[in-house]
Amino acid sequence: MNAEGHPARTAGLWLGVFGLLLAGCATQTPIAPAPGPAAPVPSITLPSSPVDGLPGPATLAGWADEDHLSAFVAYVQTCGVAREMAAVRQCERGRLIQQTSRPVTPSMARAFFETGFVVVQAETADSGPGLLTAYFAPEYEARRVPDAIFDTPVLPRPEGWTRGWVGPVRAEIEAGPPPAPPLAWMRAEDLFFLQIQGSGYLTFEDGSKARAAYAADNGRPFVGVGRPMADQGLLPRDGTSGDAIRAWLATNRGREARAITALNPRYIYFALDPDDGGDPAGAAGVPLPARRAIAVDPASWTYGDLVWISADGGNLRGARGSYRGLVVALDTGSAIRGPVRADFYMGRGAAAGEEAGTVRHPLRMWRLIPR
Repeated sequence: MNAEGHPARTAGLWLGVFGLLLAGCATQTPIAPAPGPAAPVPSITLPSSPVDGLPGPATLAGWADEDHLSAFVAYVQTCGVAREMAAVRQCERGRLIQQTSRPVTPSMARAFFETGFVVVQAETADSGPGLLTAYFAPEYEARRVPDAIFDTPVLPRPEGWTRGWVGPVRAEIEAGPPPAPPLAWMRAEDLFFLQIQGSGYLTFEDGSKARAAYAADNGRPFVGVGRPMADQGLLPRDGTSGDAIRAWLATNRGREARAITALNPRYIYFALDPDDGGDPAGAAGVPLPARRAIAVDPASWTYGDLVWISADGGNLRGARGSYRGLVVALDTGSAIRGPVRADFYMGRGAAAGEEAGTVRHPLRMWRLIPR
């Protein structure tokens, strides 16, 4: 899922939580390392297409530095969500290559993309850059019963909840007694960030694990707390990363922290599922491949779309350069709006979360259209 409460994952709202656009890194960090030259690949016969006059992916800046094999593996794992006929044909073609080539080589993967797709740039209304943020699947400690530290309940979906319901704001929910038996108990700051991400993983004191999956929300809009914290002088303007916000909330637990989290009225309810050791599913219904999946606006993109992203110049303290490469549109979220807006899935755990919290980069996007 992807942050802030969407049905499958809720698109990682690192966007709303963190951000203040500043100048950033000069280094370019490919999503993965580069392969060798292209080579012929097995293929099925493709019909002629009206997009054949468009440029191919080899014209993209940075294309030669991409790890095409890694992108190919992620694409074949997830392309079954595509429904448009040309996309289905390319998915079948990729799976045929995977089945008949042992192993698939980097040059074969590169040739698959170059012979099967053309590219069209996505544009904002003013032709300026969009925005890349990132999200992850957090892992937190939890308890079966509350104590002095693990004192905040993980609540199940309210009885009778229906999509479109508008319920009490966060502060009202947290001030009252739990309306139903809690599923678990967490540190207040951990639950706040679990709700921003929309799903995550819990480890209990006996070592057992569970996945906390999005179940419902209170129908309220998401409001980021990073900017108001900077406005109040609680954090520097280039220091509103996820780690910085969470550390402040932990240090100021109680009334001060609640006054900040109450600025975001949105509240997420959860269900507990077994932890299968993998990554969560996105809105498209398939597990998200780390560093190869994005959340997008479904009004502008289709699940299964193959996308080239290029995001140069992070602006938050600790940003790790830029991001460029092939990804698949597999998720969405309430803060992900517009044709050049993406939330990049970093993976699972603390390291992924540390990096995700620093991503706020000007973004360009290209759609790879199947021939």
